[in-house]
Amino acid sequence: MPNYWLMKSEPGVFSIDDLANCPNQTEHWDGVRNYQARNMMRDQMHKGDLVFFYHSSCKNTGIAGIAKVVKEAYPDHTALDPDSAYFDPKSTVDNPRWFMVDIRFVEKFTHLVSLQHLKENPLLKDLPLVQRGSRLSIMPVAEKQWNEILAMVPGR
Repeated sequence: MPNYWLMKSEPGVFSIDDLANCPNQTEHWDGVRNYQARNMMRDQMHKGDLVFFYHSSCKNTGIAGIAKVVKEAYPDHTALDPDSAYFDPKSTVDNPRWFMVDIRFVEKFTHLVSLQHLKENPLLKDLPLVQRGSRLSIMPVAEKQWNEILAMVPGR
């Protein structure tokens, strides 16, 4: 049985359309620089887990579609690249500090499930995304929450 997740990305940096246009519709999820998010990705994400792809820090924030984890956590090479915005001089090949997973495009929703609609649904009051002060870029989604959100997708 898969786990369920929500992963945030700024669409100006990497959108659901970008994922759909990648070779094999697959890309690594790099640049996570929060220890709690890293630990979830490294220790709890598994191949076959499903992911809500969330567009953040933009005019219309919300869940844009679904992806699937196709490769479990491995060292994030951007932490070793001094030319990368995600470079971390304390991360080494022998002792990597940061990890990433590979995800594959599954589905783009015809309309976003907006943050406002998520907040208005009383069945989602415990979803970390709608809780005050929750800013993690990766968060777990309970199966009941996953199913409730899917039921909110227009035209699905």
